[in-house]
Amino acid sequence: MILKIFGWSFGVTVLGLAAAFILWGWQGFAIVAILSVLEISLSFDNAVVNAGVLKRMNEFWQKIFLTVGILIAVFGMRLVFPVVIVSLTAGVSPMEAVDLAIDDPDHYEQLVTDAHPAIAAFGGMFLLMIFLEFIFEERETMWLRWLERPLAKLGKIDAFSVGVALAALLLTASFVAPEAYQHGGLHIDKTETVLLAGLAGLLTYLVVGGLSGYFEDRLEEDEERAHEAEEAAARAGRQPTLVGVGGRAAFFLFLYLEVLDASFSFDGVIGAFAITNDIFEMALGLGIGAMYVRSLTIYLVRQGTLEDYRYLEHGAHYAIGALAVMLLISIRWHLPEVVTGLVGVGLIAAAFWSSVRHNRLDAANGGGGGGGGPTEQPAVRSGV
Repeated sequence: MILKIFGWSFGVTVLGLAAAFILWGWQGFAIVAILSVLEISLSFDNAVVNAGVLKRMNEFWQKIFLTVGILIAVFGMRLVFPVVIVSLTAGVSPMEAVDLAIDDPDHYEQLVTDAHPAIAAFGGMFLLMIFLEFIFEERETMWLRWLERPLAKLGKIDAFSVGVALAALLLTASFVAPEAYQHGGLHIDKTETVLLAGLAGLLTYLVVGGLSGYFEDRLEEDEERAHEAEEAAARAGRQPTLVGVGGRAAFFLFLYLEVLDASFSFDGVIGAFAITNDIFEMALGLGIGAMYVRSLTIYLVRQGTLEDYRYLEHGAHYAIGALAVMLLISIRWHLPEVVTGLVGVGLIAAAFWSSVRHNRLDAANGGGGGGGGPTEQPAVRSGV
């Protein structure tokens, strides 16, 4: 069953890594491998949430999401979107960006380097909001209880995460942006650019979260109407007609999943800029990772759940927070790509090991739930 579900992912991994080694050598091989692991790590919650919602859809809509939806996610968000980012920030058309990357890589590198402050500010703020919304949310399951418990109390203040993000942006614009790194080792003032790009990243997060919340609310309304229709039909002694209601609910589920999947893939694409500016390495690495997200989703739907590894969700969000900070720092100081990638992988590994230790202690105590609190079902959260 494992080979049947993950077979395509394994095949794409072998071909992708082989292509990376042939095209860019061991350095490219390492970057693509790190990007793949990073995408899987950042999208772990995505697979869990997708699987939980996908179980509520009929077979037809499951196939639609796992075919059409994956095509949109892989080719739209992982392949096209990085080109669009470079195009917008560098002030060239998408075709010119691709042509430069192929025909004049030195000039392309210069454009990307000079545009990096805007990319880093935009992406850093988007990622930071994902992390802050998670860390300030009150939850039963806590990984680093000494840190997460007081932060959850602060999160009860309205719009506290937005305030923290804006404060981080002001600090970055005041102390980092005036000496932004540029091509050739130059440093120039990019305060205005960083402020505008950072605000755009924050706004994008809020819009994506708002759309996700809208689709979620519509889904809940449809489910309530479906439940009322069932009760009314039962009282009247007839079979309820669920085709129309089920169809609408499934349609909104599909729209919601697409918005949610776009938000997860968006942070993966933005986070990839902390590791490489090469759109081809980025597309290859993220594409491999996206295939595993698809396989994980199918596995969770057909076989079971990974909820026993209760701290992986925390580790993924800490990795997002670390990437956000490193992106903002990289506006002025260059950070080695391998270091930025391994920080996220290390946090995921630590969270996984903590989950395993908790399960062992729980089993030794006879299922007493020692250490991390009761298992929390992964919840659908807007834009996170």
